[in-house]
Amino acid sequence: MKPVDRVRYMAPADRPRHIGPKGAKLIVWPVVNVENWLIDNPMPRQVLVAPTGAALQPDVPNWAWHEYGMRVGFWRFHALFERLGIRPTLSINGSVIDAYPRVATAARDAGWEFMGHGWFQVPTHRLADQRAMIEQTTRAIADFTGKACTGWLGPGLTETLETADILAEHGVRWTGDFVLDDLPARIATTHGEMLAMPYSVELNDIPVVMIQYHDEQELPRRARLAAARLLQEAEASSGCKVMGIAIHPYITGVPHRIEALEALYAELAADPRIAFLQGDEIADWYLASGDPA
Repeated sequence: MKPVDRVRYMAPADRPRHIGPKGAKLIVWPVVNVENWLIDNPMPRQVLVAPTGAALQPDVPNWAWHEYGMRVGFWRFHALFERLGIRPTLSINGSVIDAYPRVATAARDAGWEFMGHGWFQVPTHRLADQRAMIEQTTRAIADFTGKACTGWLGPGLTETLETADILAEHGVRWTGDFVLDDLPARIATTHGEMLAMPYSVELNDIPVVMIQYHDEQELPRRARLAAARLLQEAEASSGCKVMGIAIHPYITGVPHRIEALEALYAELAADPRIAFLQGDEIADWYLASGDPA
């Protein structure tokens, strides 16, 4: 099925008014992305272009740029969320569990939710057998965490026209790949319904910093603007909405950007109208509302 055939269109005015958990006016969904970049492959992203613009392998400088995030940047995120008592969702390549066990264990032990993010950081379209990849990833997460892998974010949000069906087949109940609303929405699959979760491609440090080349204040600025507007709409009776924020350790976890991120989360956490929920918690809250969208 094409995406337009999977997701029913509904205008905001046609959806019921949602009451937030414990009266919250806004749900913030914090997502940390951790990935395994193989030196044998072209790097998923580049910060330093090779001389003359040639695509070279092995791409050591860009591999090392990402590696910094796993060695150092992740731990700044870990300290930030621990300090504020926030349990984010971890978007994780399944192979990170074996390649970076210290990172995976710290996230699991802190109560972070594990969301499947492919096996390696390779676009779904390039895989000869995406069903095997999804099976391998969901099984590894379940074995490591002791909980079923119920959430999914494709590497780079990549999906083929069959991906949603295969995900539902493997017990995945929600995905961040369909960034089309401020609330969850139902996705039709050949194995029953799953949910589109309000992930974000604009409150996301990859496009903001690495594609649009903004400074460290732009992502927090956008998040504050988005939160203010969603809270204003909630107060005007449209009901509670969801705001996703996506960060990567090698981008926002660096010394010259982390302080701006810390200030943003401190402000959001101090607002009694805001609740921080993980993906499964958002899905449960939404499904209990009876919203048919």
